[in-house]
Amino acid sequence: MEDTVQSTQRFRVTGLHCASCKARLEAALAAVPGIREAQVNLADASATLSMLGSVTPLSIQDAAERSGYGIEIDSGSLPEQDEREETARLARDTLVAAALVLPVFLVEMGGHVFPPVHHFVAQSIGLQASWMLQFLLVGVALARPGRRFFESGVPSLLRGHPDMNALVALGTSAAFGFSTVATFLPSLLPAGARAVYFEAAGVIIVLILFGRLLEARARGKAGSAIQALIGLQPQAARVVTESGEEDRLIERLQPGDLVRVRPGERVPVDGIVSEGSSLVDESMLTGEPLPVHKGDGDAVTGATVNGEGALLVRATRVGRDTVLATIVRMVRDAQAARLPVEALVDRVTAWFVPAVMLVAVATVATWLAFVPELALVAGVSVLIIACPCAMGLAVPTSIMTGTGRAAELGVLFRRGDALQRLSSVDTIAFDKTGTLTEGTPRLTHVQVAKGFERPEVLRTAAAVEALSAHPVAQAVTNAAENWPEAEGFQSLSGRGVVATVGNQLVRIGSARMMTEAGIDISALADAAKARARLGETAFFVSIGARLAAILSVADPVKDTAVHAVGDLSAGGHKVALVSGDGRDAAEAIAQRLGITDVFSDALPEAKAAIIHDLSRPGMLAFVGDGINDAPALATADVGIAIGTGTDVAIESADVVLTSGDPRGVVTAIGLSRDTMRNVRQNLAWAFGYNILLIPVAAGALYPAFGILLSPMLAAAAMALSSVAVVTNALRLRGSEGKLT
Repeated sequence: MEDTVQSTQRFRVTGLHCASCKARLEAALAAVPGIREAQVNLADASATLSMLGSVTPLSIQDAAERSGYGIEIDSGSLPEQDEREETARLARDTLVAAALVLPVFLVEMGGHVFPPVHHFVAQSIGLQASWMLQFLLVGVALARPGRRFFESGVPSLLRGHPDMNALVALGTSAAFGFSTVATFLPSLLPAGARAVYFEAAGVIIVLILFGRLLEARARGKAGSAIQALIGLQPQAARVVTESGEEDRLIERLQPGDLVRVRPGERVPVDGIVSEGSSLVDESMLTGEPLPVHKGDGDAVTGATVNGEGALLVRATRVGRDTVLATIVRMVRDAQAARLPVEALVDRVTAWFVPAVMLVAVATVATWLAFVPELALVAGVSVLIIACPCAMGLAVPTSIMTGTGRAAELGVLFRRGDALQRLSSVDTIAFDKTGTLTEGTPRLTHVQVAKGFERPEVLRTAAAVEALSAHPVAQAVTNAAENWPEAEGFQSLSGRGVVATVGNQLVRIGSARMMTEAGIDISALADAAKARARLGETAFFVSIGARLAAILSVADPVKDTAVHAVGDLSAGGHKVALVSGDGRDAAEAIAQRLGITDVFSDALPEAKAAIIHDLSRPGMLAFVGDGINDAPALATADVGIAIGTGTDVAIESADVVLTSGDPRGVVTAIGLSRDTMRNVRQNLAWAFGYNILLIPVAAGALYPAFGILLSPMLAAAAMALSSVAVVTNALRLRGSEGKLT
């Protein structure tokens, strides 16, 4: 029976250097039986595999190693120590290589720039001895700091899948080998071609190592958002047990543990306050600067900051199940995702390195036929300057930085491809309740009949509603204090509620209920209709046989909703409201927000159909928060879930806003546009760099202008291309996600 259980697993990869490496490893992993999809991310050196349960770690490891790469299961934590060690190794190798090559560079290039240096060397130790010393110094530089290029490049060349390291190995070997022949076997070369290029081989190694060092440091900054998130998690917690209190590592905590959180500490777990009260700073989660009061029974989230009070918290979620851990996984999954635009890069890099090698061979052959002494310089320059690193880094570094910045601003991209789709969205459809409104009914208006006092009517109504579980009832009780007890409570479906307060029969409900009880509502009927036109729910209160008041309950519009809709409209987006509420309520909210397209009375299936129809002219994003929004979120081109909503809505969405602020939609769209603009800039640079400079390196400008790019300048330009791409991506760290 075929194994149909499929899972997604993330792996850490070693040995990746360029886009060709990425493409080759993806092909090797995808060829393993049972692996349905393989995605390799060059920027964070990871591989994400979708595979059947029958796939073994050994088969994955074998496939990777046959391609020349190491692979291991990602434990879920950042390999910060490995990254620091690799950066330290690069720094050390760069310094050693520079120390070895600098004397060679000064002697050779100094002799060209300042002829007396050349004469001094010739008269002191002699040119032959100078060349032999250069051979030793550069040979050590290639064998020690430069060994990494040969260890990876030569095997890839022998396997028939050359990569960037192969280009460097070939280029430096050609320069060093030719110079070695000129030094020790000069008779094998024509008299006019007896020259050495030791300094070119050495400087190439130094510059490429230096470029990789800058690139590693910049890539570390690109992933700093995740590092900052993980850094928020406390390492230990004070657990209260029957025998006293003890400090435990976070890894040893269990659901149900009682944790003491002292003033100023970060909450170590997700849980419920069982004792104490305090103000808790939740800005890391919601972005809201004002702390939130927490007391008995209130939920707290791990990594938020406790204020001046002490809390005793019962853990409900620990470790990988906490909200913070979920956020980190979402961000890392988005950073590892492949954008559709990367398909172009993959097609190019599949043939890029072999094509460069052919160009280099053709360059050498052409110059040998016309100007033999320039053949080696031109061929080596082509090999060195044609680096696919920039192409491989162009997209993933922008994704890493953009999604990391989004997380800092409270926007989580659950799926990386949503980043590209969201940038093209032209219509935004909102659910109403809990998305544009608070989602909790509030008592907005009390109008009493003649002969009654507002405080007394409100307390009497609260006494009855206190026995009801309806959300409207809670709105009434929240607005009153010190109400008396009621007896004989009854709920009349579709009409209202009845109970006795004191010796008076109290009715709260619809006009129909009052009419059936013989109570005249004419004095307040017009007022009730006016409140309904405002989108409020108005109901009557009678005490005894007399009409006492009308109460109006509404779900208030979020203060930030007006700004969100206004910014989206100003940014050229069409905004629509799709709600399951009645037309009066939906249109009242839409009018207040300036929304003209309103779809009301929409059941979940109807919402999905409406979203499908709205998306036909272009790309559409739907914003919702409830279980009933899940079908619409899944149907939309991009589903955006309010993070304060239900788990079902969040699981159905492509993007999650960690707070309930609808302005996060504006931020998400703005960030997606900034990121995709950055991707396009990087791709233009990466492709344009190679298209323009490979012909220059091959000597296309020499016949007309006498310009021939030296291998050293080619190495510097190659290093600059990768650093430029990563540096450009880092500009996204300052993005505010604005549309204008």
